Amino acid sequence: QVQLVESGGGSVQAGGSLRLSCTASGYTYSRNMGWFRQAPGKMREGVATIDSTGAFTRYTDSVKGRFTISRDNAKNTVYLEMSSLKPEDTAMYSCAADTSGRWLGPSSLFPIYYNAWGQGTQVTVSS
Repeated sequence: QVQLVESGGGSVQAGGSLRLSCTASGYTYSRNMGWFRQAPGKMREGVATIDSTGAFTRYTDSVKGRFTISRDNAKNTVYLEMSSLKPEDTAMYSCAADTSGRWLGPSSLFPIYYNAWGQGTQVTVSS
């Protein structure tokens, strides 16, 4: 059974930076991974995704140029570097492992393709 544990969330002022980590256990092969976020009253949205090798990534438009997703398969860990944070980035951030076994490109940002989720870590950005 896959287990995902996020860390690194917190409260920062606008313009600040945070680094989120997601450590996986319970499986021995690499899967496509994603970071998603959900703000109160809003639907969950895909923020950034990365294929199993780290060669391909995808970002939602609102974070392009500010967020970077990466992974270290030797440590079973996926990272989300967030900079130039804005109040609208405030949300619960969760990582997830996908079910497809293949890189879906733009579709990788859709939560429906993920079947293992972490509990999430809160990010709060104040103005």
